[in-house]
Amino acid sequence: MRIATAAYPMEFLTGWKTYADKLTDWVTDAAGQGAELLVFPEYGAMELATLAGAEAAGDLERSLHVVSNRLADADGLHADLAARHGVHILAASAPCFDAEQGERPVNRARLFAPQGGMGVQDKQIMTRFEREEWGVAPGGPLRLFDTALGRVGILICYDSEFPLLGRALADADLILVPSCTEALTGYSRVRIGAQARALENQCVTVMSSTVGDCPWSEAVDTNTGTGGVFGPPDTGFPPTGVIAEGTMNAPGWTLADVDLATVAEVRDDGVVLNRTHWDDQSGRDMPPVPERLR
Repeated sequence: MRIATAAYPMEFLTGWKTYADKLTDWVTDAAGQGAELLVFPEYGAMELATLAGAEAAGDLERSLHVVSNRLADADGLHADLAARHGVHILAASAPCFDAEQGERPVNRARLFAPQGGMGVQDKQIMTRFEREEWGVAPGGPLRLFDTALGRVGILICYDSEFPLLGRALADADLILVPSCTEALTGYSRVRIGAQARALENQCVTVMSSTVGDCPWSEAVDTNTGTGGVFGPPDTGFPPTGVIAEGTMNAPGWTLADVDLATVAEVRDDGVVLNRTHWDDQSGRDMPPVPERLR
């Protein structure tokens, strides 16, 4: 399959049509290049806050509500584009007020299939900004989506830095990692996490990023990153594990061709078998026995 992963610049929108036209152009571009799976980044939907004006977009609490209230419209647009172009789309994640998850919003990504299906994945572990300043809360459980493209899991940004979350998705062929990082340090952490999950699970991970400055938002004011597609540095994959990588902070799609048969092959007969040997860790003494050397 061909995967398109975004380095996505958020903009101050003058109206709903501006957003609809922008998203349509992005999807049409990727589909026109043969992409079957399109991956947008974490919090890329925050530009929807600008539809309520600069004051609302710049207010942390109000921006959460504005974007959440627009999600139904955005989901309808994504569903229509997925069907029209025959593609799977991971929509940019967004704050979502869901009564089943409590009083505070969750950070929710939505995966659209061309046949009309939609699945949701909430972020599991909040960053310090989300939990201490913004009040975004952990959401529902991890899910594994069985799609026409293969088995897909989603680890939203910070979630990719935690190996046990990755291990819970050990049966995924693809793990999507939508991210929103302010600085190169944050981008590097998530990228390292994405590559580590590809190594441990012997699968393909797909990282997308927000890019550029958004002076209208306190939450997503500065963004650093690029798109990337990674695999285990093993049989059938590049020796670095980097299948494709975009130019840092340059808006646009990064494209990669991936054969999931290679995932099955490396899991069955790789030079190493990280995924199979994971449980060997449980037989070791943990924590380590203290020993002082003089």
